This record gives sequence, structure tokens and C-alpha cells, in this order.
Amino acid sequence: MNAAAELELLCSQSQTCTACRLSRTRTRVVFGEGDPQAKLLVLGEGPGADEDASGRPFVGRAGQLLDQILAAAGMPRPTVYIANMVKCRPPGNRNPEPDEVEACRRWLAPQLALLRPEVIVTLGNVPTQHLLGLRAGITRTRGTWHRYRDPSGFEAWVMPMFHPAYLLRNPTRVVGGPKSLTWRDIREVKAVLEGSRVPESPHYPVAAPGRLL
Repeated sequence: MNAAAELELLCSQSQTCTACRLSRTRTRVVFGEGDPQAKLLVLGEGPGADEDASGRPFVGRAGQLLDQILAAAGMPRPTVYIANMVKCRPPGNRNPEPDEVEACRRWLAPQLALLRPEVIVTLGNVPTQHLLGLRAGITRTRGTWHRYRDPSGFEAWVMPMFHPAYLLRNPTRVVGGPKSLTWRDIREVKAVLEGSRVPESPHYPVAAPGRLL
């Protein structure tokens, strides 16, 4: 069975998950979608209301902005894979609790092992802190390269970025503002994927290796 088929099977199995309290309030499980052979994985926190209703990740206002950012950088949505740390919507769009993230590891860990991306963009605090084992907030970690070593054996570069929802709340286009920094970060990701820049650049120091959860 190839990776795409295994991902489809994993997605099907996840639809009946009751491993944590989020299963009691969800409408649909939002497993993830995109090219299973993509070099880039975009990893968010958890589904929102639009995602919960549709079963697809990042389809609301934040998702539409994410699509625009990816397309502007020459990486349209169909060419990447998009998923979240937890597959069910936290009530009221709150951040997922640590035990909910831990429970969802049964889906995220094999998902990452099957995707084996070269670069993972983590959006916001939750995926950045849990994936890399960091405590620092996104304002300190964004724009810096980190190395992720997966228990299954593959390694990937991680670039933390502001969550699109944060950009919607802070729409200024001033140089040095959140949108300006995000554009800088996504261009850096594109350059690394193309091989025109290496993550060890002095401007993007490599952090200590992280681990999932």
C-alpha cells in the first residue's frame, strides 16, 4: 500500500475517534488534505467552525488568507499538504488543551510519518510549541529555522509563522508588521524548498532538535 492509500485509510479510521472530549462536540473530523507527496506541510492548531462543518482544513477566512499567501509565494494550495495538531474543533475556537493534543497524537504521528515533508510550517503557538518542545511564544520563534526529528526516522526543517487568524486581527501592512514578516517568512520557505537558500543562514539560526509532543 502506498503512502496516499495509507493516508486515506488513516483518515477513514479517524472519523470515528472518541479518544478525547472534543469528539463530543465536533460535527466532523478534519484529518487534513493536499498532495501526499508534497515537500511542504502546513500545520495549524485545530479546526474552526467552517472546518468543522465542511471536514476540510483552513477553509474559513483564515484559510482563504492562507491560500493567498501560499499562491503569492508560488506554492498554491493543491501543491502542499495542510493539517492541524488536533482533528476536532475545540469549542469556541479555544486552543486545544495538552491532553487533547496528546490524544490526537495517534493520528498526527502516523500522518507525519507517511507524509515525510521536507519543510513544516507551523502556524501559531500550539503546533510550534508541541512539535518542537518549546515554551517561547510565536513572536520569538517565527522566522527562525528549527530541526524536527521524527520517531519514525525522517527529519524536516520547521519554520514557525504567525497564524492567518492573527494576521486578520492585525491587518497593517507596515514594514516590520505581522503581514510584512509573514511574507518574508514564506519567501524564505520557498527559497529553501527550491534549494536557493540553506536553513543554516546566519539570519535564521538552527535551534536544538525537537520532538513530537
